[in-house]
Amino acid sequence: MADEVVDSPVGWVARHISSYVDTNGKSGHYFHGVDALLLTTRGRRSGKLRRTALYYGTRDGDFVLVASNGGSVGHPLWYRNLVVDSRVTVQVKDDVFDAVARTAVGEERVELWDRMAQMFPNYARYQAMVEREIPVVVLTRSA
Repeated sequence: MADEVVDSPVGWVARHISSYVDTNGKSGHYFHGVDALLLTTRGRRSGKLRRTALYYGTRDGDFVLVASNGGSVGHPLWYRNLVVDSRVTVQVKDDVFDAVARTAVGEERVELWDRMAQMFPNYARYQAMVEREIPVVVLTRSA
């Protein structure tokens, strides 16, 4: 029996996820002018599968995420989960696949940050609000 997936407890995010899942991404993939995917991580404490919706970019077949947490002081829970277990499940439209996550560093992070901040300018505003460096995550489809 497959593990139950627990969706984000944030009301509007849970509604977005439900719409995305119910329509195979026909509703929810393009969200407020930006492409969105669903990311499922394993809870680092609970061991439960946790799903959230996130904006994404692409590069050379990989998917790129920004762990902005809306400019909050701490990293988002999904990011903290994938640091502990980098194996994730991703849904882009009707394509559901396993991937491995890693945090971009150095010049790669700078390049991807610039690309993502152009795509969604609020990321730059969020970075200005916090002292932490907002992580950029690269998801590579598993073979």
